[in-house]
Amino acid sequence: MSNNRRDFLKLSGLAGIGLMGAGMLNSCTGPEKKTEKAGTSAKAYSQQFNMCGYAAPKLETVRVGIIGLGMRGPGAVSRMNRIEGVEIKALCDIRQEQAEAAKKILEGSIHNPDLYYGSEDAWKKACERDDIDLIYIATPWHLHTPMSVYAMEHGKHAAVEVPAAKTLDECWQLVETSERTKKHCMMLENCCYDFFELLTLNMARQGFFGEVVHVEGAYLHNLVDLNFSKEGYYDMWRLKENASRNGNLYPTHGLGPICQILNVNRGDRMDYLVSVSGNDFTMGSKAKELAAADPFFQEYANKSYRGNMNTTTIRTVNGKTVLVQHDVSSTRPYSRIHQVTGTKGSACKWPGPPRIAVSHEDWVGTEEFKKLEEQYTPELVKLVGDMAKKIGGHGGMDFLMDWRLIDCLRNGLPLDQDVYDAALWSSIAPLSEWSVANRSNSIDVPDFTCGAWKTNSPVDISLRGGGNTGVRV
Repeated sequence: MSNNRRDFLKLSGLAGIGLMGAGMLNSCTGPEKKTEKAGTSAKAYSQQFNMCGYAAPKLETVRVGIIGLGMRGPGAVSRMNRIEGVEIKALCDIRQEQAEAAKKILEGSIHNPDLYYGSEDAWKKACERDDIDLIYIATPWHLHTPMSVYAMEHGKHAAVEVPAAKTLDECWQLVETSERTKKHCMMLENCCYDFFELLTLNMARQGFFGEVVHVEGAYLHNLVDLNFSKEGYYDMWRLKENASRNGNLYPTHGLGPICQILNVNRGDRMDYLVSVSGNDFTMGSKAKELAAADPFFQEYANKSYRGNMNTTTIRTVNGKTVLVQHDVSSTRPYSRIHQVTGTKGSACKWPGPPRIAVSHEDWVGTEEFKKLEEQYTPELVKLVGDMAKKIGGHGGMDFLMDWRLIDCLRNGLPLDQDVYDAALWSSIAPLSEWSVANRSNSIDVPDFTCGAWKTNSPVDISLRGGGNTGVRV
């Protein structure tokens, strides 16, 4: 095994699996890991408790602590303030000014959160409190798993921004901790709550597409200027991610909605993937250009950046295919693709406008589209959709996601996304890195459900006895 591959395996959490790692990943075997609490080492993992479909005890009021108040956190503060049955108890950020600015959002509201800031571990105090039920995490990627695990270990549900984990070892940590503590670990994949994605999910549930045989998703978003901005991501953390890894680093926005349509983890599972990346044609030259004028960027000028485009293809055990792409450095319009292909119909969101087809000849016209939209819009959207659009957050999908999370917790209902989704969707990043580093060889995808996918029920996006959570106007 080459030194490059050995180093990659260590970084990605594949260490300990060895040369036959791809085959072993097909079982319910996690990487060798140590459980800090028990002080023991485990090479294999057996499901302790099935969190798919798990309904935690009802919470009349969901008491929330929010960690990370930079790019995403303040929006969450604002949205949670609009949901009845929520009490924001704590706001955490390493920077005092960010915590104080977030608290100002709540001036005149019912909330009076305590602030935690000033050190890298200040957030732990919020997790350790007895009067918090949910920890909402909006921090840089490398902190997602440690914070989620710590929250669950201290009796809190965890809602964590994407991706939930960076390595396979972290994916297994999330699964093991959620099952052992019986605390939810939901990845905040907001794109599952975008309106066309929910529409096509309901259409798939109602059999409109026939049998879905192929799906496509992506994250195509030019972030070069933002990644290199000193006022962008704290401590340039996202630029550093792009300078140290090569693969599909951010798969879940495109992947989440199409996985739900395919019933992945709930009747089907991913079998193996192949991933290929091109060269970097943008970020390296941008770094050198900036460094020539500003010494601040000198440390970034000689780094190797991820390729412009990564394309990852996945096959499921039921013979369905998935294509997911990642490009954050090319000059092209934003797209998540969201394409669904079935035996009786298809749909595609980008390039817009969103389209639906019932034959191979053409997309339906405007009037027919409106009729289908009226027929298949889920009751969730009918109930909260208009209000979500007014409150906002990526057109309303952020608010819809937050409202749905709180409504499920208040009514003791299973969440739409569980820890197996968080682990699986996040795992595509390190697995794609392995494939890219090994001439696009295929690699098996772990079964984080340990076989429970065969009997797990599909995601139910009906109100399911909920829907009674109000909105503050």
